[in-house]
Amino acid sequence: MNKYVTGAFIKKLREERGLTQEQLANILFVSDKAVSKWETGKGYPDITLLEPLAKALSVSVCELLSGNDITNQNRVANMKKLKVYVCPVCSNVLWSIGDAVISCCGVELAPCECEENDTAHEAKIEKIEDEYFVKISHEMSKTHYISFIMAVKDNGCEIVKLYPQGEAQAYFKISRTKKIYYYCNHHGLFCVDKLS
Repeated sequence: MNKYVTGAFIKKLREERGLTQEQLANILFVSDKAVSKWETGKGYPDITLLEPLAKALSVSVCELLSGNDITNQNRVANMKKLKVYVCPVCSNVLWSIGDAVISCCGVELAPCECEENDTAHEAKIEKIEDEYFVKISHEMSKTHYISFIMAVKDNGCEIVKLYPQGEAQAYFKISRTKKIYYYCNHHGLFCVDKLS
C-alpha cells in the first residue's frame, strides 16, 4: 500500500494548509497519534477516511492516492497542450488540456505519446466540400484495429469511435480543425498536424 497514500505527502499537504496534526485529527474524528502514524509511514488511513482526508487537505482522492498535487498555473485553456489518455482495460478515451491525474477502471493513466507515422498507419486526408475525409489503410480485425479518430480544433475535440471489422474512416468539419489523431490498439497514438 505504500505506493499509494504516502505519509510524506500527507504531511506536506497538512503543513501547506497550516494545520497541526491535532487539527487534522479533529476534522477527521481520529486521534493525533493516528495522523502521526500516517505521516511516519507506520500506518495508513482507513479506506473510509480517504475522501474526508482528501477534502480536508484540499485535493482530490486521485491526487491523494497518486501523491501528485496538480495545480493549474495557467487558467487559460490551450488546445496545443492537449493530452490523450486511453484505458488499457475498457478502451475509454479521455483528454485534457494540461496536467491531470486521470484514472479509469482503477488504473492511473499516463498520457499517450505520438508514434512515428509509418506506412502501416498512414492516414489519407482528403478535402470534400467543407469536410476532411480521413481514411486509414489499416486492418480492422477483432484483435488489431484503429480504435478512434479524433479531430482537434482550437476550441475542442471531436472523436469518432471505430469498431473492429468496420471501416477506419471518419468525416470532420474543416473549420477550426488543427490536427488529426488516431489510435491503433497495438501500436498506440498517431498524429497528423499538417493539414492542407
